[in-house]
Amino acid sequence: MTIEITHTRREGTLIEGTSRGDGSAEILRLREYGRTQRQPFRWSRNLDCWYLPHSRDHATYTPSLELLAQRLREKGFEVTLTVDNADRRSFSEAEEEREEKAEGRADRFGGYAASAAQSSEAAWKKSHDISERFAFGQPILVGHHSEGRARRDHARMDDAMRKSIGESDRAAHWTGRAQAAANYQQFKKDPGRTLRRLDKLRADLRAVEKWQRGESAKGFSRNPADPELEIEHQELTEEIDHWEKVIKDAEAEGFKVWSRADFTRGDFVLYRGTWYEVLRVNPKSVTIPHIHNSIGKRIVRATGNQYDDWTWTAPYDGVSGRKSADEMQQPPQAPATEAQEPAEQSPAVEEPVPVGKPTAATGASWLDGMALVLIASKHSPRRRKRALWAMTRREAQAVCGDPRTSGRSYMLTWTEQPGTEGADWEWVPDNGSHAPVLNELGITPRREWTAAAPQAPAAEAA
Repeated sequence: MTIEITHTRREGTLIEGTSRGDGSAEILRLREYGRTQRQPFRWSRNLDCWYLPHSRDHATYTPSLELLAQRLREKGFEVTLTVDNADRRSFSEAEEEREEKAEGRADRFGGYAASAAQSSEAAWKKSHDISERFAFGQPILVGHHSEGRARRDHARMDDAMRKSIGESDRAAHWTGRAQAAANYQQFKKDPGRTLRRLDKLRADLRAVEKWQRGESAKGFSRNPADPELEIEHQELTEEIDHWEKVIKDAEAEGFKVWSRADFTRGDFVLYRGTWYEVLRVNPKSVTIPHIHNSIGKRIVRATGNQYDDWTWTAPYDGVSGRKSADEMQQPPQAPATEAQEPAEQSPAVEEPVPVGKPTAATGASWLDGMALVLIASKHSPRRRKRALWAMTRREAQAVCGDPRTSGRSYMLTWTEQPGTEGADWEWVPDNGSHAPVLNELGITPRREWTAAAPQAPAAEAA
């Protein structure tokens, strides 16, 4: 029987005429074929023949197929080799088929996930039903006539639970595969990715045109009379037209394609959620202060940064917005009424104020407020808190922060809102063990509680 090796861009590389056990599989499975010379052939039940993965829509590497044909002939097979790189399908046809296959994979993988989830639930229920016999902690009675059955039940419970866990993991795997397949079209048509893809395709097309003129491109030259150049030119032109239409559709839906015509030096660009001042406008990007300056800021200006000498280039496909210097200086507007559209404004403050940090005007008075120092012990009753002293918050922080005021079974802590004396806390005797610490810190504690000083919120004290 004759083995036919055929390759077209439309169908890829196919091997027909083999049969099970004829010895051809050992040769076809070698990882020495394809454009990379590292691929094996695979059997397809749908095609009912061998095929080379990822060979569709590409020109073949003819020496690899000639090597395969030679090896098969040495095994006694009659072999024919046919290569037609000009037979191809348009890019739109290929992309439409890829999208249809992605939808089919999403449905198929979703079915696998549902089946695995159902199997996991059934296995868990089986394990749970068996465990009902031991719901009250019945042990295995060694030597009793029920020992054998009990041990078998334990083994069945273990097997069922392991199966439930395994099927749950399998359901999660197929759910992720289904989600990835369902997102294929959205991922491929993302405007940002499409713009980057177009830049590469246009560069490839310029290289092909240079080779056709007999010029060097990408560091080497090709024969201008090579028919493959004309096919590559057609493929690149079709693919560029397809993705340009995707961008036009996105623009019709409101997507903005930014370019150097939209910016001047001194403008502000919204890049990765932060506004940066534009230092220079380039053909494919804008130069901005380094993104390390954006930590803790909403607006990064040209000067006054930690890394003033460092810059960053923001490509136009990553830009999300633009404002002039005058618009950036405008204060935030009041909330709009129902009849007005809310105007998006940037905050005037560039650096956030740390939360809970006392200011110069209020920090001193807050620290001078009163606090109650408590002793907490592992072995003490928890009905009421035990108080040792009353002192200022500043003094309480110093005392409780000293390592000598804590041990293996107790520690000192403080609060500014202890509650009601007698109901929430009570005074306990001071045995004088911490007197050296108090003397060293210069603190004279009190044994009476008054909260006359202004009290700050408890969240600030913490």
